[in-house]
Amino acid sequence: MNTPCTPLKLTDRKRQAIVDAAIAEFRASGFESTSMDKIAATAGVSKRTVYNHFPSKDELFAQILHQLWCSTSALMDAPYLKDVPLRQQLLEMLWKKMGMLQDAYFLDLARVAIAESIHSPERGQEMVTRLSEREEVVTLWLRAAQADGKLRQADPVLASHMLQGQLKTFAFWPQVTLNQPPLDPAAQRQVIETTVDMFLAYYELRP
Repeated sequence: MNTPCTPLKLTDRKRQAIVDAAIAEFRASGFESTSMDKIAATAGVSKRTVYNHFPSKDELFAQILHQLWCSTSALMDAPYLKDVPLRQQLLEMLWKKMGMLQDAYFLDLARVAIAESIHSPERGQEMVTRLSEREEVVTLWLRAAQADGKLRQADPVLASHMLQGQLKTFAFWPQVTLNQPPLDPAAQRQVIETTVDMFLAYYELRP
């Protein structure tokens, strides 16, 4: 589905209501056990309206993946800046990442996508592939910092996973799998700053 990552217009409120209903029903009953009739009832629209927007449940799930993909756009613009301190740049990147991970709608989308990928790996493969492409932005930043002689020459893919994985350990997986509440601002700051400082203590090349 090649829908652009733009906010829905008011005329598309029914479409969004259908998507929101599908998210709620997929979370409650799973993809296979959810009927289009139930989605229509939850959305408060007719079954015909649902099919006018989405010919099948697979199309609905594809839209959920698309919105999950659009939700991760915050990190798309993260160029390496040669004259800006590494710590400042990393903090800015991780604050963007934290904002995404703690967003309630993003978490709902992620719960549905992850649950379905467990039951149907082939259906979840697109999600895994596309989200990995989003995280490549951090890897590219790390490669640029290495080329500038600011970070040690280590595997940038591994370093990227380690850096972002620290945030997910505290601010994503507990919320997705255990329904824990989002971190409060003080906890977010502690996780981000500690993660950056630990990362730089190992990877940064100092004069």
